[in-house]
Amino acid sequence: MIHFDLPGKQRKIEELEHENAQEGFWDDLKHAQKVIANMNQLKELTGSYYDLEKNLDSLKETAVMLKEEMDADLFELMEEEYLEFIKQFEAYEIKVLLSHEYDHSSAILELHPGAGGTESQDWAEMLYRMYSRYAADKGYKVTVLDYLAGDVAGIKSVSILIEGDLAYGYLKAERGVHRLVRISPFDSSGRRHTSFASVDVMPQFNDEIEIEINPNDLEIDTHRASGAGGQHINKTDSAVRIVHKPTGLTASCQAGRSQHENKEQAINILKSRLYQRMIEEQEAKLASIKGEQKRIEWGAQIRSYVFQPYRMVKDLRTGYEEGNVQAVMDGKLDGFIFAYLKSQIE
Repeated sequence: MIHFDLPGKQRKIEELEHENAQEGFWDDLKHAQKVIANMNQLKELTGSYYDLEKNLDSLKETAVMLKEEMDADLFELMEEEYLEFIKQFEAYEIKVLLSHEYDHSSAILELHPGAGGTESQDWAEMLYRMYSRYAADKGYKVTVLDYLAGDVAGIKSVSILIEGDLAYGYLKAERGVHRLVRISPFDSSGRRHTSFASVDVMPQFNDEIEIEINPNDLEIDTHRASGAGGQHINKTDSAVRIVHKPTGLTASCQAGRSQHENKEQAINILKSRLYQRMIEEQEAKLASIKGEQKRIEWGAQIRSYVFQPYRMVKDLRTGYEEGNVQAVMDGKLDGFIFAYLKSQIE
């Protein structure tokens, strides 16, 4: 859960300012830039907080004046200021919700259909289109890292890199199992089917994060790339799949033009996966300390998409729902994502 600790943020700013003033601070340029970026982010958060507090005090003063003596013009002005304050507060709320150290990272998103063959594979492809549309609307760059087409239709798996500021911060809300209810286009009897697909999301590995991997712990296989991509997919035996033997985690890449390029990208994906595991272990430990009963797991069903007998998309974690199913499938996910982020506030 997210807790806005204003005094803690002020103390952190003082610590970073003290570090910034030390001799030799700029000797390590990468570290110095990270400190400055962190300090500026905290200053923006605290500064905006005080601005909101000042605006709220002004509204309170106006309310007292109106209570003592009603004035139509002043009341109208206060209404305008109040609506503007709400907009500012909502924008600030999102800033706070996305202030975790890895929220600004790009995201690696993976889709895997559940049991059900062609039906669930088609559902996975529909989700792939939905997230591609969402990324495009945000101005993010999408790169297909690995793609395995279904036998008849859809996909057996896909891994994509979504590059852009806050991509992980937003898309982490999508991790879990997504359920579809519809009349199957693959069923000649026109029966209603339920399909499942899982969405995994992790922050792209950042080289500022120290994750050491022993080469002896890796099992590396090469194979011929296949699936979507046309001329952008190398058809030689350049695709790479890596297994991290101690954890059983895997990473694949076929987007590069050479085996070396794909191997490097696959290792970075593996590091991202290991980093994501570290994040989840930390969150699970915090939940245990706080005594929370809610399980932190990847297999939890988070959302239902119903096409028949009625049309509705509903998030099972927050209760947020949307009746315009086509808009959701076209990537309009902000309502669901913001509802989830807000649910994480203590």
